[in-house]
Amino acid sequence: MVRLLGPQDRLLTTLEHQYPAVTVLVRGNRVSLDGPAADVEAATRLVSELVELVRKGVDLGPAEVATSRRILDGGGAPAEVLSQAILTARGKAIRPKTLGQKSYVDAIDENTITFGIGPAGTGKTYLAMAKAVQALQRKEVDRIILSRPAIEAGERLGFLPGTLTDKIDPYLRPLYDALNEMMDPELVPKLLAAGTVEVAPLAYMRGRTLNNSFVVLDEAQNTTPEQMKMFLTRLGFGTKMVVTGDITQIDLPTGASGLQLVTRVLDGIDDIHFTRLTSDDVVRHSLVGRIVDAYTKYDAEKQARAHERREAAEFANRAERRRGMRKS
Repeated sequence: MVRLLGPQDRLLTTLEHQYPAVTVLVRGNRVSLDGPAADVEAATRLVSELVELVRKGVDLGPAEVATSRRILDGGGAPAEVLSQAILTARGKAIRPKTLGQKSYVDAIDENTITFGIGPAGTGKTYLAMAKAVQALQRKEVDRIILSRPAIEAGERLGFLPGTLTDKIDPYLRPLYDALNEMMDPELVPKLLAAGTVEVAPLAYMRGRTLNNSFVVLDEAQNTTPEQMKMFLTRLGFGTKMVVTGDITQIDLPTGASGLQLVTRVLDGIDDIHFTRLTSDDVVRHSLVGRIVDAYTKYDAEKQARAHERREAAEFANRAERRRGMRKS
């Protein structure tokens, strides 16, 4: 019951927010629901699924409660979706927490190249790295290769002192952090030194053929079309690739994003899958999902205004040409 309700009954509060018309009462090990029949029935199904998740060892949080509600509304079974552990690190199970994340993980299992496209906080990179570590532990691959383009996020850092490794490490730090969470921190330096795990900027991929590897390209929205083509053609035998990115956060100074282009060029090819995650898959603070939605709405309105301006300018140009033709 303690695991079901959470500290200070935090999950009970989240449950009440899912069904505002339902009153939830807890006495000992008994949960009573009161309210409109349809809402009580739906809330009962949700509580039953949460109990099953607890029995399967899932650590519940507000995100799991809200996600379970969405899965039930879609006709799914939260206990089946959310109980699939990819691996366990430091006593903590890493598993998909939303229906979209479950589809993403399944796509990685079923395809040679998987693209995970979505906003910040949807677990694109984290889950891809968990699958990479899992594949290495199962000896399905001989090494893990993690890569990122070295692009500043809207800043100009200028000259950085130190060796080449010192210069590129800040760009790759998020990948190192995730590795240390998923593996024994004392083991990571040994694997890096042996080349079993490699963290490298995208520029280092040119001219290589990557066999028997699990390769993750992060922040792919900051690749150029040429870089994306170069990276994908590094694919060798026994290799699986995952490409992650958020096309709403492009930091390239000029030109098109390789991630935007590849969704059109490679769409429909067998063994290549595009998973598109949304704000419903954000597993950070609940505000992150609302921030993503607000910016998505703003960008859509901005694009609509730009389209209207282009149409108005084109209409004015046609009218001007017609006037010129009549005068002549």
